[in-house]
Amino acid sequence: MNGNTYIDPGADTAEGYKISSTSRALARQVIGDNSPEDRIKQRCAISVGDFIMADLMEFINEPVSAGLKALQNKAPIITDIRMVQMGIRKKEHDSEVICALDYGAEISKKEGITRSSAGFIALKEKIEGSIIVIGNAPSALIAVCEMIDEGIKPGLVIGSAVGFVNAKESKELLRTKNIPSISNRGTRGGTPPAVAALNEIITMYIEKNS
Repeated sequence: MNGNTYIDPGADTAEGYKISSTSRALARQVIGDNSPEDRIKQRCAISVGDFIMADLMEFINEPVSAGLKALQNKAPIITDIRMVQMGIRKKEHDSEVICALDYGAEISKKEGITRSSAGFIALKEKIEGSIIVIGNAPSALIAVCEMIDEGIKPGLVIGSAVGFVNAKESKELLRTKNIPSISNRGTRGGTPPAVAALNEIITMYIEKNS
């Protein structure tokens, strides 16, 4: 939001802007528009086409300010799958966006663990201060939580793991950690809300630096 004009950096045509601005106006009416967290709730609800998502969102340890600080520090953004990587806006900030699936193949094979969790283990040296965005893989979120227990502190973790096996539990585990995080309760989640949460923080970053 810039004054009374909503900025959506992803809408680069008149039609795209109309769709975005109309959706956002409706979301503001239903959800409210009193805080940065409300803006993230709006965008996450729009991303899944369901206002229930807004009520499921949890914000721990001032994650918005932590995300803005991490972007200012050019911290890497690490995702669990390529769909999340592709969805994150890459313009107007200097953070590299990388995918855990491109790392850790040998660890996955040797340990018999998922490629996404193995990728985060392989990227252990990059985790400190980074922005972690997990939109699908509970195993990856659990691996990140285990690294946090070892003393590694990401700048921000967005956890929206989805499914009926460990998705709910992995997000509950994340919320016990003393780090900035954005997550949602229950088994819902997926790429759309994970990407939406970070892209809204990136929008705020663009506004702040414009």
